[in-house]
Amino acid sequence: MKFPLAERMEYIAPFQVMALLERAKQLQSAGRDIIHMEIGEPDFRTPDTIVQAGIKALQDGHTGYSPALGIPALREAISGFYASHYGVNVPASRIVVTSGASGALLLALGALVSQGSEVLLTDPGYPCNRHFVRLLEGLPVNIPVGPETKYQLTPDHLAQHWNDKTVATLVASPANPTGTLLTPAEIQALNEACLARHGRLIVDEIYQGLTYGVEAQTALALSEDLFVINSFSKYFQMTGWRLGWLVVPEAYLDAVTRLAQNIFISAPTPAQYAALAAFAPDTIQLLEERRHVFAERRNTLIPLLTELGLKVASEPEGAFYVYADCTGITDDSYQFAYRALEETGIALTPGLDFGSYRANEHIRIAYTADTHRLVEAVERLGRITRT
Repeated sequence: MKFPLAERMEYIAPFQVMALLERAKQLQSAGRDIIHMEIGEPDFRTPDTIVQAGIKALQDGHTGYSPALGIPALREAISGFYASHYGVNVPASRIVVTSGASGALLLALGALVSQGSEVLLTDPGYPCNRHFVRLLEGLPVNIPVGPETKYQLTPDHLAQHWNDKTVATLVASPANPTGTLLTPAEIQALNEACLARHGRLIVDEIYQGLTYGVEAQTALALSEDLFVINSFSKYFQMTGWRLGWLVVPEAYLDAVTRLAQNIFISAPTPAQYAALAAFAPDTIQLLEERRHVFAERRNTLIPLLTELGLKVASEPEGAFYVYADCTGITDDSYQFAYRALEETGIALTPGLDFGSYRANEHIRIAYTADTHRLVEAVERLGRITRT
């Protein structure tokens, strides 16, 4: 029997890693020891200060809808965080609390993208970016990028691909899957290139705070005319709480407010009250300690991967990923990921999830496991790379 299906679904690809994760859990249920290096989720539990604040919110009856843009106290707390950590004045009125960073991305694109609009994106890049553009009947323009530009877009890319249908450019710093950063000067150049063409720059700062050897920064220090997406999931380690935020240029506040009211009603209220504790000094101290752990893992893992035959052409300075060229050991990263899982119990993400440009030549490896487990994972992978 035929059934109606929206044409857009032809362009919404599945997350390959989710099928791989399902298989990994099946193997675990059968008694196999699996080392998870595939999912973009910190392995640390949400800090207890945040958990206790969430419990108190529930006990105090904060279980109804909140204002569409978020509870005022949290918007003010985020504004204060920008001031205290980055020296940037971001009025709380421009901060919209959302249902995860995905909600923030949907609001930004919803305000910018019309049917047939084009948005410039990196390939490789986070897959939901292009899928959300398609969801809104726009056209994602996936621009191949490599280590020569740290897998980031440049003004030259914009000059080459921008046309009268282009409305925005979306970049990420730190980036997924590569962990690379854009410098303030690079973001400024991209923003100026967008504004000169009457478009907007959207900066994904979801992994802000998770940087190594480089101070964390924000694009908001450079301009009030760009959109910034952020999240409580990564640095604050609140993935399951589904909470993020969007900083909106003043001219778009009305549009974003109307979208938020209609699409989400509000972000989860208990999670918002819990997030107030995310900015407490003792919470930040713990998160900084954990950031140093991520740095140690990164510094341990990269040399081991290189010895294994994997090439890290652009060293990650943020997030918790290594995007590795695996052509030294395989010409099919998808098949290699499944072989690694079945034969060694190591779960990796094939490049196919992040685009099409040289996807078969790359795998993403998340260092979201204890250091000794990362060392063990490389040892296990050596069993199949040397045969």
